[in-house]
Amino acid sequence: MRVPLLDLGDEYRALAEPLQREIAGVLASQRFILGPKVQLFEDALATYCGSANAVGMSSGTDALLALLMCFGIGPGDAVITTAYTFFATAGCISRLGAKPIFIDIDPATFNISPAAIERYLSEHCERRDAGIVDQTGATIRAIMPVHLFGLCCDMQPILDVAQQYNLHVLEDAAQAIGAEYSMNNGTARAGTMGDAGFFSFYPSKNLGAAGDAGAAVCREAELAKKLRICRQHGMEERYFHNSIGGNFRLDEIQAAILAVKLPFLEQWSAARRGVADRYRDGFSRIGLTSRITLPAEPYSACGLTNHHIYHQYVIRTEERDALREHLLGKEIATAIYYPLGLHQQNCFAFLDYREGALPETERAARESLALPIFPTLTQEAQNYVVKSIAEFFA
Repeated sequence: MRVPLLDLGDEYRALAEPLQREIAGVLASQRFILGPKVQLFEDALATYCGSANAVGMSSGTDALLALLMCFGIGPGDAVITTAYTFFATAGCISRLGAKPIFIDIDPATFNISPAAIERYLSEHCERRDAGIVDQTGATIRAIMPVHLFGLCCDMQPILDVAQQYNLHVLEDAAQAIGAEYSMNNGTARAGTMGDAGFFSFYPSKNLGAAGDAGAAVCREAELAKKLRICRQHGMEERYFHNSIGGNFRLDEIQAAILAVKLPFLEQWSAARRGVADRYRDGFSRIGLTSRITLPAEPYSACGLTNHHIYHQYVIRTEERDALREHLLGKEIATAIYYPLGLHQQNCFAFLDYREGALPETERAARESLALPIFPTLTQEAQNYVVKSIAEFFA
């Protein structure tokens, strides 16, 4: 049996008629950039997330870049983040001349460790008039937690330490739209807990466009205004530029597609959790939980619906590479997210992280393996995946 890592075909076939109708409507209008479909989607996204403002962008990467630009982060600054994430997280920081500071992860969740953030700030930095400064003299301006694989970071202690050190919190929620977390003052969704957050709508995401698309969300109307100006090359009045921005505009066709899909997101997230539950039951029933580590669900007992939205279903095993080869022979697709921590990438060699500097990140890079997961993955296909993994460990 062939089992793909992701299959978007069923999703498209179910929505083909409204999608094609919306696309045809945009083509007929000849309004392609920042038109009514973008505004419609932005309003719906803000409502869904529980945010005051949403600003459509050309990609998740561009949404992140625009946020950093609007916060004035650049040369001489630093941003605390994780090395166990997609490249764009740290790549955008570096593109602006700032320095990414990589902090290790919690091995259970793959997310940045709040305790490690606090320890770094208290043990390796000092307060000066300009703010909190690291050992190289860079002024730390923000913390960027990444809600990886569809699970929110433990945000309350991150927000607490950010307040203690007067740092912004910019949430990388590219993989976690709709994921929930219990704050001291109630439940919040990914992207809405810090000063701002952003999403990616790359086609493989839980809410995916038919190409690149993204969005930023924030509470403050003034920041939303800055983001809208930034996405148009810093232009507010036509051809007059008081700041430098970029070409970060969301186009009408992508916005129209996303607006059709957004009402189904809760249904799809629930289906993904159902797939995750079946994996957990299957692996537990045949006694594999001593051989592989299943995804953590730290908020499942909090009464949250979207305690995890399972953008990916990632297991861990020390025999990862051999298991992957075995599954390839069974025509089961898998993926490695991520084969290296960002601190190990050649382009960040200048930061001088040594091997072993982030031991949990490095161990996760050696052991993690993403299994097939999508809303319409069948019980038969899952049974085959579980059986094939059991055969490997037999």
